[in-house]
Amino acid sequence: MKFKTFLSIVMAKMTKSLLRLMGRGGTDFPGRVAMKLDHKVLAQCAKGVKCIVVTGTNGKTTSSRMIEQTLNDLGLSFFCNKSGANLITGITAEFITNSTLSGHCKYDYALIECDEAAFKEVSTMIDARAIVVTNIFRDQLDRYGEVTHTLESIKIGISHSPKATLCLNADDSMVASIADDFDNKVLFYGVNVPIYKKRVQEVSDAPFCIKCKHEYVYDYVTYGHLGGYRCPNCGYHRPDPDIAVTNVIQSDAAKSVVDILVDGQTYRTTINLPGGYNIYNACGTVAVGKALKFDIPTVIRSLSEFAPGFGRMEKLVLNGTPIRMILVKNPAGCNQVLNFVTNVTDPSVFVVCLNDRDADGTDVSWIWDVDFEQIAEMGDKLKGLYLSGIRAEDMALRFKYAGIPEDKMKVIKDYETLMKTCAAQDYPVYIMPTYTAMMDLRNKITKMYDVKNFWE
Repeated sequence: MKFKTFLSIVMAKMTKSLLRLMGRGGTDFPGRVAMKLDHKVLAQCAKGVKCIVVTGTNGKTTSSRMIEQTLNDLGLSFFCNKSGANLITGITAEFITNSTLSGHCKYDYALIECDEAAFKEVSTMIDARAIVVTNIFRDQLDRYGEVTHTLESIKIGISHSPKATLCLNADDSMVASIADDFDNKVLFYGVNVPIYKKRVQEVSDAPFCIKCKHEYVYDYVTYGHLGGYRCPNCGYHRPDPDIAVTNVIQSDAAKSVVDILVDGQTYRTTINLPGGYNIYNACGTVAVGKALKFDIPTVIRSLSEFAPGFGRMEKLVLNGTPIRMILVKNPAGCNQVLNFVTNVTDPSVFVVCLNDRDADGTDVSWIWDVDFEQIAEMGDKLKGLYLSGIRAEDMALRFKYAGIPEDKMKVIKDYETLMKTCAAQDYPVYIMPTYTAMMDLRNKITKMYDVKNFWE
């Protein structure tokens, strides 16, 4: 091993230890330090490690937590970037943390949540054995550009991963098209039936055929542009999934119960999170199990036992008030959160925290493509609406146009005051923050209440 590689590992470990002593996460910065000294230190630490990569626009963190539970239940030797630091610096830091000073990883498997754009470079230094592509939606236009750019970034990453089995969302016309460009083994997963009885109004991010540009016809839609698409012009259509949800039996504020068909056998499955989009995350997890020849009944059982990642449907109880924190970052994801929260039968309080820092996306115009009118239609079930974050006033304007009465809205910029207000409610509270707002809120909650740090 080169001396600069050894030095980069030492410095990264020291940096992380110092940051933890200071009470900070140390999830990304140690990787930056290491890469300054040796840009390819990740390649050394990833040697011989079988990597499971989860990428795509929405659902990466929750899918990773589901797969993590599976790996735990199977008793496998693994680590994961549980903090959600999914750029190359964060992934490098995680590999170094779990390696010796000589750069030898201590585990057989690595479960890596990977940013779509970062996947291009990360993939050149790891040995991916299974790659889950969750979906492709419009997201942070200032960073990703159009959805086709995201698709191309993912495809470049796959081109560096010849050993990987591709677990592709059959219901996403862009994701499914990846199979045509590679010789990798492919497993499709999808949902064969509609998920919601009532869906929010959505703008499709992929209304036209990726092959011939003709408009798709849908036999059913699950959400966004996902569902039973087919092109009447060239014949491109949703492939038959290898892992399929055949029946949505129950979906409430706590969980979903579905039937999943795998290898001709149907499993009645409880998913330990609400929301139709989490049905897809569960289905992708089963695809990973099949790809890596794991015991499928164990994989199925793990779906009822996993804990959600911080800020991803995370449930907290503060001073006796039940609170769910649900990250929102783009129109498709936010609409799915609204599909969930507006169908909850109990009266509720809502909080939206909108920031426009780099990690959130500096262009917040996406809020006008979200069907916030659904919250206005809740009527008396909406017991309060609190707005916070750098762009709280923009959210107030959006809700005004959505028809929310001004006496139900209040802007609270100070996070400590906001959390005290939330914890004093007589009704369940749903907090919908963008990324940096979620991180700030999570740190504030840790300091104010007996809640573990986000990286733990």
